[in-house]
Amino acid sequence: MAKWIEGEIVENYQWNERLFSLRIRAPFPEFKAGQFVRVATEIDGELVGRPYSLVNAPDDELLEVYFNIVPEGPLSPLLAQAKPGDTIKLAENPNGFLTVDEIPECKYLWMFATGTGVGPFLSILKTDQPWQRFEKVVLVYSVRRLDELAYADLIHQLVEKYGERFAFVPCITREHNVDALDTRITKAIENGSLEQRVGIEISADTSHVMMCGNSEMITEASELLKQRGLRRHRRREPGHITTEKYH
Repeated sequence: MAKWIEGEIVENYQWNERLFSLRIRAPFPEFKAGQFVRVATEIDGELVGRPYSLVNAPDDELLEVYFNIVPEGPLSPLLAQAKPGDTIKLAENPNGFLTVDEIPECKYLWMFATGTGVGPFLSILKTDQPWQRFEKVVLVYSVRRLDELAYADLIHQLVEKYGERFAFVPCITREHNVDALDTRITKAIENGSLEQRVGIEISADTSHVMMCGNSEMITEASELLKQRGLRRHRRREPGHITTEKYH
């Protein structure tokens, strides 16, 4: 049976009509950047929980989760209405293997995110680990509209701090923006525009690809990368692709 920690909501930030970030104060145990936690609240006398990736770095004072409202879901509409001072439950054990210490040695780390799947990558990018291990880190962040491109200020700070060692590629699929690719991640891999934008190739010799978000993107991108000789990473069989699906 899961053990739960009580947390207090400090801030509920609304990015647009369906995207929210909760900042939470809680006596949470140590975790690794990239992991997720189960967040829960009581509904009709029953504790209902769902997994959410942590956006904050492990040494940040507050926990942070980034989520979208699932209209038919029991939990996310309630979380979207949460106010500072409200209490919330967190499972005491963080989980997930979308972490840097699971990645074999390589030169380039690619991060493919759709929607709220950017959360664990932001947690990782706030730490020293990727900058100590990789020659270059690439964050590819796909959304439908510009107002869904959350955490832009944080990403800009990372660009300023790490310069040429960090490449940020936004993909905005339903609006044109001069600074973004106007196509899905998979199409950008197929037509070469992604690698052309970054100036390096995705190859089994040099690269590891982490993916988080929409299951369709992960499945299609994994197949495209397998055609290039990249394979799924397992502890007993090191590879080049690490994934975490949201739906």
